[in-house]
Amino acid sequence: MPEHETAILRIGHRPERDQRVTTHVGLTARALGARGMYLAASDKGVVQSIADVVERWGGEFFCEDNVKWRSCIKEWKANGGTVVHLTMYGLNLPDVIEEIRPQQKILVIVGAEKVPGEIYGLADYNVAVTGQPHSEISSLALFLDHLARGENLALDFPGAQIKIIPSKAGKQTVGL
Repeated sequence: MPEHETAILRIGHRPERDQRVTTHVGLTARALGARGMYLAASDKGVVQSIADVVERWGGEFFCEDNVKWRSCIKEWKANGGTVVHLTMYGLNLPDVIEEIRPQQKILVIVGAEKVPGEIYGLADYNVAVTGQPHSEISSLALFLDHLARGENLALDFPGAQIKIIPSKAGKQTVGL
């Protein structure tokens, strides 16, 4: 599997409504191998929640809030990166993933409320996981899984203080 530098750009986040969902976008991104998340809003609660998980569960994952989304996209592209916008109005994931997979630096845009139309033109790829309404968390998970061909389901997270021991029944963890 090629080593991807993947980050998420979360736009449309409304702190009074979306804190839990945006935190789950970040946690999903981290668990499936992304390097970090840019948040195009100010929400220190999301940043702190994700930092707490990284501290306990290990690995390296950044969460930066108050990011200007246009500048983030333009800077990413100027540094040789590819921008993928997850939208149900895009091209079907199975039809474009082979074209996206070789890209080494991928910024994945995940919207909350209505996404500005400008995003569709700035993105290199507008990708649909399905053409039906669904969760942005599920779209991100499926995209990252397809990107890594499922190899991201058994990642190692160095520096973890806690680790799950797989078991058929019950919950088993070990403190490291």
